[in-house]
Amino acid sequence: MIAKKEIDVRVEEVYGEYLRRSEERKNVERNWTLNINFYTGNQYAEVLPTGEISEMNKRYFWQRSQIYNHVAPIIESRLAKFSSIKASVSVKSPTGDRTDELIAEFSTKLLNAFKENENFDEIRRLANYWAELTGTAFYKVCWDKYKGACLSREKGIYEGDVQITVCPPYEIFPDSITANKVEDCRSIIHAKAYPIETVFDRWGIKVEPNAVSVMKFDTTLGGVRDVLPCGKVSNSEQQGYVTVLEDYRVPTVDYPNGRLIIVAGDKVLYDGELPYANDTDGKRKLPFIKQISIDNPTSFYGTSLIERLIPVQRAYNDVKNRKHEFFNRLTAGVMLAEDGSVDTDNLEDEGIAPGKVILYRQGSVKPQMMEVGNVPSEFGEEEEKLLEEFVTISGVSDFLVSSSSFNANISGTALSMMIEQDNKRLSVTTDSIRNASKEISKQILRLYKQFAMDGRLIKIAGATGDTEIRAFKKSNVNAEDVVFDAIEENVSSIADKKELVNKAIQAGVLYEEDGKISESVRSKILEILGLSTWVSNYASTESIHRKRAVKENYDLGVCTPIIDTLDDHNIHIDEHVRYVLSKDNLTQEHRALMRRHIEEHKKLL
Repeated sequence: MIAKKEIDVRVEEVYGEYLRRSEERKNVERNWTLNINFYTGNQYAEVLPTGEISEMNKRYFWQRSQIYNHVAPIIESRLAKFSSIKASVSVKSPTGDRTDELIAEFSTKLLNAFKENENFDEIRRLANYWAELTGTAFYKVCWDKYKGACLSREKGIYEGDVQITVCPPYEIFPDSITANKVEDCRSIIHAKAYPIETVFDRWGIKVEPNAVSVMKFDTTLGGVRDVLPCGKVSNSEQQGYVTVLEDYRVPTVDYPNGRLIIVAGDKVLYDGELPYANDTDGKRKLPFIKQISIDNPTSFYGTSLIERLIPVQRAYNDVKNRKHEFFNRLTAGVMLAEDGSVDTDNLEDEGIAPGKVILYRQGSVKPQMMEVGNVPSEFGEEEEKLLEEFVTISGVSDFLVSSSSFNANISGTALSMMIEQDNKRLSVTTDSIRNASKEISKQILRLYKQFAMDGRLIKIAGATGDTEIRAFKKSNVNAEDVVFDAIEENVSSIADKKELVNKAIQAGVLYEEDGKISESVRSKILEILGLSTWVSNYASTESIHRKRAVKENYDLGVCTPIIDTLDDHNIHIDEHVRYVLSKDNLTQEHRALMRRHIEEHKKLL
């Protein structure tokens, strides 16, 4: 008798929870799939009780069932609007101390350098897309030990770096679907399909593939619809994959650093504490950040605008199709003929072409066209009302969706008010985007503070707008005082920013005591206007020397800076002395290095 294979109790526990949570949110997933179908153009789709996507059949063969997709342009207009939100953040100095100011400046540059290298705008654009389609998107902020520069090819050791992943809501399973925030959850399971080769490469364990359900996009022609090609989204099985379940659990009395269990198939890939100190004061929490389109206080998942647009879109398609059926009756006509008096097959195949001779049986009643009247005005009125409903529900004005609706008689003030009103209606979504960006920034800096090695070299924006290499130290990172840049408080265009800068200059708030605009303020103005590459044209020699001296303050703890004969030694001495006097926690060794370095400058001076 073959002994039954014993399954690890942890595997059974995680899979049991995964199945329970999947069943709990089944109806929510059906809404997501229906939303995506409506966005891609499959607008005669309906969800069956089994969860499958079906299509409504025509009642009569002659009925028109064209699709007039207003959902897609509305969502695309919103996405275009959201893409203009930079959600720029800076690290603020907690005190007026010069050292804290330099740490805040370095942390901001480190954050900007990472986002630039990782193309963070594309990552956020993908999250916006999922949030608009399903109502929710998630960011997962982790440390990938296989990223960064290679330290040893033989041992496969790398510097490591932060990894940001966008997780569709299909992959995220909270312990309670009624929890409103990630912080309200005690556990979140991240279920993701991986090729079995990837599982072995990452965790070093061989697992057997299982049936993995993935989302499939089909382009169909015709069928029960007399429409142009449209997208149909459904689920299908993927071969050679396995579902990896990562069960993240918050800290408890038994597990003060939290717990993470990763299983795939019948194997446990990892069981240990939460690996990331991504909360305040070095504490640990779930590494997920939620972004929503429309908040739903009763559910963990947000609501998509598409759910509200679906009834209006169905009604609009029906009205347009019935209206065009009426047009067809007016143009093609409906003929009345006595039974057997004409060749009906010929008339149905060829219709009534200009100049056509219709023969009818002698002695029978002459065929005649049936009076169908004019198209009822109610069709046009209902169509207009439905178009207004699209605007009312979506909060996206006609002139944002279509440039042809722009009225040349609208004054500049009225146009500005309309744009401002649209921005306010989108504020729920834009606030979620900005808050997610702020939390991501905090977690990026916390992971650098936890994992990055002292002496690591990074490329950051230099004093003249170009790139400089800076030695990295964990103590030079402030991960807590992250604030939004004031200019990004609202959805604004370059024209809006330009007008704001002009008002600030006219008000005189940007001028120093000498009546001039400082170089740092000028650089910030150019950055706001998208002209940061011009900064190099305005960087003074004094500023370059001062920036170089500040860099040497940090480099001295890692490497020995070279003193150049071109250095302005007075400026260097001033910055170095200021640094030593303002920093109480400098080690004796670092102080000795600074003193020797200052003496070298004095000798050359």
